[in-house]
Amino acid sequence: MAAAVALALLLPVLLQASHALATAAGNAHPGYTGADAGTCGPARHGPGLEEYGGGRIVDITHAYRPVMPGATVQPLLRLKESMEEGSDYNLSDLRMECHTGTHVDAPGHMNQAHFAAGLDVDTLDLDVLNGPALLVDVPRHTNITAEAMESLNIPKGVRRVLFRTLSTERGLMWKEGTDWSYVGFTEDGAQWLVDNTDIKLVGIDYISVASFDHLISAHVAFFRNADIILVESLKLDNVNTGLYMVHCLPLRLVGAEGSPIRCILIK
Repeated sequence: MAAAVALALLLPVLLQASHALATAAGNAHPGYTGADAGTCGPARHGPGLEEYGGGRIVDITHAYRPVMPGATVQPLLRLKESMEEGSDYNLSDLRMECHTGTHVDAPGHMNQAHFAAGLDVDTLDLDVLNGPALLVDVPRHTNITAEAMESLNIPKGVRRVLFRTLSTERGLMWKEGTDWSYVGFTEDGAQWLVDNTDIKLVGIDYISVASFDHLISAHVAFFRNADIILVESLKLDNVNTGLYMVHCLPLRLVGAEGSPIRCILIK
């Protein structure tokens, strides 16, 4: 039964390969033309580092591209009015799923009681989404199981942890389509985190915090209570492990169970 539910949930993503890109040549936004318009390589705007109050900003948000893992609506951005074509102004419109690219999951994503209670992205605690965060490398030979979580020895009191996995080394977020062999939490790993740590912000480097085989059950473990926030598809390439200030701001989408999010680290 769980497998059937997971398949139904993932069917739109599985169908992404069938989406034609014919519209991209006509009304696609010109921002899609460039080094980061395709499926590999970093954004064309440099490494994402700049000085800020004596620290350095590290942008850990993936650029939204026409073809990227988890994206089922393509292209995302369209130039609706163009000065080059005679309009008095340039005007773009945006069409995308709320869980495309770097995004946040609200508690109602996989908990109907929370969804019915109105626990949408507009109600997320900004104190959880902003503050000291620990970036860790998880064991490369396993999903994030209870054993793997225990081996990380994350101290009590740490509230925000970004988990970098083998998915970053494999460059999965830079590839077209979805690779279902990505690394994520198993159900017991998620439950161990809930039961044994003070973590309230869980970030990960691919489209889901939950491994494919535990897609539903791990989310259910995280969202049994409404106090954990999940941030997915973080860009953690070439970022040192350690302690940072993280700032993540979702759109104020009333009624939405997810939202695109801009995340930065300040070291």
